[in-house]
Amino acid sequence: MGDNLHEGHRNRVKKRFLKDGLQSFEPHQILEMLLFFGIPRKDTNVAAHQLIETFGGLSGVLKASYQDLEEVEGITPSSAMLISFCGQLIREYYSNSPQDIVLDSTQKMGSYILPRFFGETNEKVLLICLDSKCKVVHSSFISEGSMNAAEIHVRRIFEQAIRSHAAGVVIAHNHPGGFALPSSDDVFSTQELIKTLSSNHIHVIDHIIVADDDYVSMRSTPSLATMFG
Repeated sequence: MGDNLHEGHRNRVKKRFLKDGLQSFEPHQILEMLLFFGIPRKDTNVAAHQLIETFGGLSGVLKASYQDLEEVEGITPSSAMLISFCGQLIREYYSNSPQDIVLDSTQKMGSYILPRFFGETNEKVLLICLDSKCKVVHSSFISEGSMNAAEIHVRRIFEQAIRSHAAGVVIAHNHPGGFALPSSDDVFSTQELIKTLSSNHIHVIDHIIVADDDYVSMRSTPSLATMFG
């Protein structure tokens, strides 16, 4: 009787999704349905609510590590892996999205960059190469680690910018668990990068710092704007 009840509920939820999509679902209902595929033949509503309570919302759940997910009551290793996979799938989707995109404003840059750092717990450096019309011609993470190693980052950025025939570049890196504020090391590495690339007629358009769902443009920061010319 219990199995039939759960199966009937699952079928209704799946039909609702196929008919209306996720727009009418509450965050816990989205997770409840996702957990159908990681926890067979069991009510997943309680576990979905527990995830929301633990991580503060759907976004927090999808950013959580496998290890942290597995510690939540009611979450099995299979369901923790499924949720972790979905979170990383989102990041990979945005990292491999079509490159025919024009980034001609800070807002567009921020919207393009933020999803690429979704759920990242390690500090990474993202390079975006643009043509003379600000269209993306290349976008990739060039390294993992802080911007402290300025010489290494400058060399890698320079080499990729040359290979991409870039007219300009945008740099972004994240401060996991911190604030989206440029550090003294960030400023120094940006100055070194501008010096190297400008001598090769490549313009450093901006350096954007990311922290969770927030970002700061160094070019739009009054005290730093003069660096970019």
